[in-house]
Amino acid sequence: MSLPAGLPERDLTPDSRMRVLTINAGSSSVKLALFAVDADETRIASAAAERVADHTGALRTELARMQASLDASPPDAVAHRIVHGGPRYQDPVRITDDVRDDLRALTSIDPDHMPQSLAAIGAIGEIYPAVPQVACFDTAFHQTLPRVAQMYALPRRFWDTGVRRYGFHGLSCEYILRALTQIDSRAAAGRVIVAHLGSGASLTAVQHGRSIETTMGFSPTGGVVMGTRTGDLDPGVLVHASQAGALDADALSRLVNHDAGLLGVSQTSQDMRDLLEREAVDPRAADAIALFCYSVKKAIGSLVAVLGGLDTLVFTAGIGERAAAIRQRICNGLDTAFGVDVDHTRNEQGAGVISPDGAVVTVRVMATDEDRMLARHAADVLAAGDRDV
Repeated sequence: MSLPAGLPERDLTPDSRMRVLTINAGSSSVKLALFAVDADETRIASAAAERVADHTGALRTELARMQASLDASPPDAVAHRIVHGGPRYQDPVRITDDVRDDLRALTSIDPDHMPQSLAAIGAIGEIYPAVPQVACFDTAFHQTLPRVAQMYALPRRFWDTGVRRYGFHGLSCEYILRALTQIDSRAAAGRVIVAHLGSGASLTAVQHGRSIETTMGFSPTGGVVMGTRTGDLDPGVLVHASQAGALDADALSRLVNHDAGLLGVSQTSQDMRDLLEREAVDPRAADAIALFCYSVKKAIGSLVAVLGGLDTLVFTAGIGERAAAIRQRICNGLDTAFGVDVDHTRNEQGAGVISPDGAVVTVRVMATDEDRMLARHAADVLAAGDRDV
């Protein structure tokens, strides 16, 4: 299903502003936005296609629709959200042939996102051959994880081949921290948990503005329960599934990334809105919701332990921003141990702060904007020139 390109949100900006096209290629979606960037980022237009099989075709279609409502001149830069940067890429970089080769080598680590991103890079190279492209990595924000938080209890040869905990949703975390700094710089410098709860979900512990722990690890499959992903899973389950069902690597990947999570438990939907509607009459939907909230609550507890306390809890992304009932259930019972409390009326209204006045922990609901971070990073990379990798 394709959504129409957005009409211009503001008049086209003066030539002195850099125009950056951002592309977020998901496993089954393509999202585009055009920004004018100077000291801030002004969104000019956006477009998106969901449930797509042909990412290149969808990208070309949505870009044409966007251009039809705007000046069709090329942007100054194109920024791509790249989910996995592997051990090498810790900052946004201008995309070269060498960078593309490195990204192809990471396809085995991220088979659900990297092929789509590479396809988008190739398509933009054909459409705008003279326009520089910039790769912005979702793993970059978590480069500050302590070594112990990056390690798995595996033989050291696996570390040497890049098997470690990377963390994801970094662009979202980065945006939330930037926005929180503008609201309350003292809070942003304190002990913060960012709960990015959407179809993909993760929680990140941030201290002094730096990621020190996060729930996702080597891939976006680990951590809390998600829409179609298992989250953390006893490795013995995969050994058992492989032996009992004679499943190969592709089948196992399908199981843990596409057939599990809320969809697998409910057997009906990965969408929290659907599950909340069915909860009263479908025990499977109720189980899926309960398991999701339980896994997030456990994650909050473990991250508070790592942080040594908590000052601010931020809910963001689709579920985090819109599902008041889920926020309430996650926070229920956390007041005594951690000081996390929610005001029912504020929560139902979706207020910016949903904790009571004077609460030990400030609980916030904040909209994330990964696209805006893509635009900023691309502008910074071009302003600084090519970065050494």
